[in-house]
Amino acid sequence: MDHLALLHDEFGAFQACLDGDLTAPVEHCGDWTLRDLAVHLGQGNLWAATAITDLHGRYEPQPPPEDLAGWFAGTARTLEDALRRDPAAEAWTFAPPRTVAFWRRRRCLETLVHRWDAEHALGRSAGLDARLCGDGVAEVIEVFVPRMIKRGLAVEPGVAVRFTAADLGDSWTLGPGEPVATLTGTAQELMLALWNRRPLPWETVTGDEAAARAALTGPLVP
Repeated sequence: MDHLALLHDEFGAFQACLDGDLTAPVEHCGDWTLRDLAVHLGQGNLWAATAITDLHGRYEPQPPPEDLAGWFAGTARTLEDALRRDPAAEAWTFAPPRTVAFWRRRRCLETLVHRWDAEHALGRSAGLDARLCGDGVAEVIEVFVPRMIKRGLAVEPGVAVRFTAADLGDSWTLGPGEPVATLTGTAQELMLALWNRRPLPWETVTGDEAAARAALTGPLVP
């Protein structure tokens, strides 16, 4: 999967939202407006670029100028320039692998979710690439759940639950052992649910629903 090319497309889609109402509330991000969301994503771009070029995570964000759209476009260019180096090159990251490739994937998926947030805030259609959403499901299970457990913010699931993307024919398992239940939906539905944008598709569950619900009660992402 070419995360760098997909990130470029996602930046373009998010940028297009900045011609809308920047005071629009963003439903799943506390009391943020679209402007706040753009600042968050842009500052994250500069943080990740610093992690790549300077090999540390101590970037100190600065307030953006009045021209928010122009500033955001500049942060996107800065990050894309940093990400063009060898994907295997060393970078500071908050989880393995400690490489540029980590940031290609992470920033692509971060932008994907927040692009959905922005379009949703403006009442626009928010169709997402199914393959990228499937990668987003995998990232939650591979990166964020272990990190949340390690930081003491979540409890390791006692049983395994399978997530199946009907539109991709792919499945991912969260938890130890054989899955006790399977939740099925589109890749977009599953990823948005794991990122707390949509309810989990319990209407599709097969197997031990009670055990699966108990395993998925805690926070899986920050």
